[in-house]
Amino acid sequence: MALRNLVTQIEEAILSLLLVGMTFLVFAEVVARFGFNAGIHWAQEATLLMAGWFVLFGASYGVKVGAHIGVDVFVKMLPRPVHRAVTLFAILLCLGYCGLFLYGSWGYVMKMRMIGIEMEDIPLPKWISSTILLIGFVLLALRFAQLGWKVIKGEAEGFHFSDEAEESMELARELQQDSERKEAH
Repeated sequence: MALRNLVTQIEEAILSLLLVGMTFLVFAEVVARFGFNAGIHWAQEATLLMAGWFVLFGASYGVKVGAHIGVDVFVKMLPRPVHRAVTLFAILLCLGYCGLFLYGSWGYVMKMRMIGIEMEDIPLPKWISSTILLIGFVLLALRFAQLGWKVIKGEAEGFHFSDEAEESMELARELQQDSERKEAH
């Protein structure tokens, strides 16, 4: 359990650093450009690179914590064994998707390494910056495999999507309770 918490803290720290880094770079670029009529020539490329890392790294974290949204009304209405089978089939499709992207990403990264070109504004080989394709899809495949294992063991019933409607209803109930408390005083 301690290892799981450590991994979660590392993931959250990486995502936080990427988000803060992107925000800071964009802010600094805006200030430099409009305040001093100058620019940071590598800021746009660095921001795009961090955004790519944020999205691909964050996708696996989103699967882990159930932050993705999905349409699962039909699947939830199915009998439990059918729901489980459909969930496992969907997980297999997701793993296949990850496998296809990993295959293509491996070829792309290896070609970039063979060619040896650098990024446009940052003196870094392009293949190094592109490794997030491999890292992101390996992490995503691991998350789907973990979810599949939990479904097989009966510890999970399916994807844990963010339920915006339920969250909105909960917020509305809280607001109504607060309003009723204020009226009572």
